[in-house]
Amino acid sequence: MVTIPVKTRLQADGILSLRVATGLPETDVEVVVVVQPLKAGTNMWSKNFFEETYGAFAEDPIERGTQGTFDDREVLR
Repeated sequence: MVTIPVKTRLQADGILSLRVATGLPETDVEVVVVVQPLKAGTNMWSKNFFEETYGAFAEDPIERGTQGTFDDREVLR
């Protein structure tokens, strides 16, 4: 059995959509979903998340490469 905790947000209509990588091979499985609302004021970030991750890529920054040119397209009306 694999337990995968996930924090997400319900859609306005109350629908919960999940797409979770399990690392398991293709096979039939049984899935149990437990929905537990978070307390008011609780967020999805762990305590001190930003303090612990700020500057993580300072030595190897992510750079956006050239985007090239795009074809001129017909104006939508």
